[in-house]
Amino acid sequence: MSEVNVRLNRRQTLFLLGGAATAALASITKPAHAARELVIAEPVHSVGYLPMYVAVHKGYFEEENLKLQINVVQGGGAHAAAVLTGDAWGMIGGPEHCAYAKARGGDLRAVVNVVNRGNVYINAKKGVEIPTSSDWGSFFQGKRIFSAQFGGTPNSILRYLLKEWELDPVQDVTLIEGPSGGAELVTIRSGQADLALTSEPVTTQGIKQGIWDEPFYNVPKELGPYAFSTINIRKDSLDNEPEVVESFVRAIIKGLAFVYSNSEESTEIAREEFPTMALEDLQATLNRSFADELWSPDGIITPESWQTAHNVVRNSGNLTRDVAYEEIIEMKHVRNVIASL
Repeated sequence: MSEVNVRLNRRQTLFLLGGAATAALASITKPAHAARELVIAEPVHSVGYLPMYVAVHKGYFEEENLKLQINVVQGGGAHAAAVLTGDAWGMIGGPEHCAYAKARGGDLRAVVNVVNRGNVYINAKKGVEIPTSSDWGSFFQGKRIFSAQFGGTPNSILRYLLKEWELDPVQDVTLIEGPSGGAELVTIRSGQADLALTSEPVTTQGIKQGIWDEPFYNVPKELGPYAFSTINIRKDSLDNEPEVVESFVRAIIKGLAFVYSNSEESTEIAREEFPTMALEDLQATLNRSFADELWSPDGIITPESWQTAHNVVRNSGNLTRDVAYEEIIEMKHVRNVIASL
């Protein structure tokens, strides 16, 4: 039995999991009219978005008479801009992009949750002594920390944590900000940094290379429910085509249910989506994702999960004013799908 399966068997049964729920969702009949074509923009092709890819491979969008095209749109908030300009119907990313748009006069709404944990870890170079207490302010003081580039969510999480620990990111620590995806390994190994923000598969790569041990700070567990990656669309799409929105949401929820109840087939789909990723790296990514309950079990974005995301971008300075849950999040269609089970 795989490590993923062992972890799944130990979990309590989550809402919407199991064959009965998946079968009930799949029993929805396909409409007769022509398929509606939708473009979803993603900032990067990520294992974290696996439930959406699973929904494509399992034909859940086709069952809803939707034809989905997923395009990678790189560059800061380019994926959100693609939705605002009409180049994409929706995008997957943090709901804070809806808040940024709201602050500038735009109107995007998050309609279903996908990633419900902050997908970030903090590792220390071998030899750095980790405190037994949680006096993180004293520990981080004076440290050199590699982080993803400013403006990205991992960087915002680090700046949020530093502020929580009463540290100034300019005066109290040295931030080394650069592209993630392997630079973390080089920076720590060369002695340029003491700590690094990581995500899989880099987290496990560093462990295997003897650069660091297991993460000493687990953001998914420490911060808890966190609306990290949601599906966000224009408000006029909600107003003008509610049936399409609900059909899309239903397909995503099917994907979430399948990932949690069929880990082995989900792993095979992940291999198809990421054929060039080393199998051991992919497995490590999935193992940690399941262990830390990365994905939403039911598609709901709770007020608490938005509050965490809101606090991160407000305290890091990326969001200039408070944006309430009701201003950017619409859960009507998720609740309609849940009620139909």
